[in-house]
Amino acid sequence: MSPGASGGPLPDEARSTLAAWRAAGERIVFTNGVFDLLHRGHAEYLAKARALGERLVVGVNSDASVRRLKGPARPIVAAEDRAALLQALACVDLAVIFDDDTPVRLIEAVRPDVLVKGGDWAVAQIVGRELVESYGGRVLSIPLREGCGTSVLVERIRAGRSALEA
Repeated sequence: MSPGASGGPLPDEARSTLAAWRAAGERIVFTNGVFDLLHRGHAEYLAKARALGERLVVGVNSDASVRRLKGPARPIVAAEDRAALLQALACVDLAVIFDDDTPVRLIEAVRPDVLVKGGDWAVAQIVGRELVESYGGRVLSIPLREGCGTSVLVERIRAGRSALEA
């Protein structure tokens, strides 16, 4: 789902969906990332994040945001396609594309009960931590599968190696 037409971080449809979840008393978990070349590590991480609540919202970096963060050779997969793939996973309830360098405005709009990032992030370094903790939310770092990442896949592809040669 693309950002809101008003320039805000959430489309109206997403705002309505979040309001309905809140009214039903459902705990909302939020995470974000590039999610380029979706792989097993992503799937396991997202399933663990979803297990922390009833709903999982995923912020997906826009193509321009990815280029600023990772350089001109990324992303490999366009933002709309990355968001659609994430949205197709049973553990993801809502995927929202954001264009900022950090997800802080999106976190403010979603106002999750639980904010999570992968284990490569110390809790103290997670963007939005202070905001989420200020209203009583939890912030967690979830361990990641070793050796499983988009950069590993890109390296393997560039080297012409199969998964069996890794």
